[in-house]
Amino acid sequence: MPLLNRATCHTLKALLAAAFLMTAASGATAEPLFRTFTLADPAGAPIEVGVWVPDDADPARSYPLVVMSHGNGGWFRSASDTAIALAEAGFVAAALTHTGDNWQDQSKATDMPDRVRQLGLLIDHMVVEGAGPVPVDADRIGAFGFSAGGFTVLAIAGAISDPLAIARHCQRDSRFFECGMIAQTSQADLVWGNWHRDTRVKAIVSAAPALGYSFTPESLEGLSIPVQLWRGSQDQVLPSPHYVEPVRDGLGGRADYRVAEGAGHFDFLPVCDEILARAAPQICTPTPGFDRGAFRSAFNAEVVAFFDRTLSPRAGRDPQPIP
Repeated sequence: MPLLNRATCHTLKALLAAAFLMTAASGATAEPLFRTFTLADPAGAPIEVGVWVPDDADPARSYPLVVMSHGNGGWFRSASDTAIALAEAGFVAAALTHTGDNWQDQSKATDMPDRVRQLGLLIDHMVVEGAGPVPVDADRIGAFGFSAGGFTVLAIAGAISDPLAIARHCQRDSRFFECGMIAQTSQADLVWGNWHRDTRVKAIVSAAPALGYSFTPESLEGLSIPVQLWRGSQDQVLPSPHYVEPVRDGLGGRADYRVAEGAGHFDFLPVCDEILARAAPQICTPTPGFDRGAFRSAFNAEVVAFFDRTLSPRAGRDPQPIP
């Protein structure tokens, strides 16, 4: 299975930037009970946030919260269809644009602990301020992430990454996606500080997580909350067996492990519109023989079912069985 070399990594990041710029400039249809705001960060620039709320939300009761972390070079709308599905099922979904790792700014793309810290700030805000007039339940918080976001939610749940494992991985073969980024980073920048585990997070969904091989076995063994873990069988960006499988094995069979047969890495993103498809064919070109639209519908249904089971569904709504 081919890997991305450094030049391709740079090309891909440029395409991602163009793609998200085009999407932002073209405007998006406003979803019911959707709003954006900026979150103050005492350690950096303000953080852009989007929040989706159930359209029948009752301000007299609290709602389960799912915070969402995007992949490298993304933004808060990167999994908007999943956020909408969660809101329609009775959850508040809050997604951030990671400062320093988004479509406009890649200056801190290798600072993985800071991604985790930012997600914790979002939880802090949502617990105190709620989703506009709707309060959230601090005892029912989940987290969803894709790619670098999949790493982020595993880390906020207690998985600890060893940067030396990443350095060894890239010394063995520098063609992997992250190695092109790390080649431009000083060794000092990879001596990560403290991880920000957040015990308020009670369940996570991690789709095609980055750097899975870097998590220490001890930290994965100690991760006890429910985890739904996804792998695309045709993922050429984070190829098997280096990323998802080490997490699966480290969890010792405790994960709700799913393999999307025939899916490539970018099939975990929503279906591209025409503007995005022209701007970023590498992330939008259909995987041969794979129906991304049908998969996204099934994927979102299973994500919702998982959080229905592991957090609590809204009052008066029966839990949905996992297909």
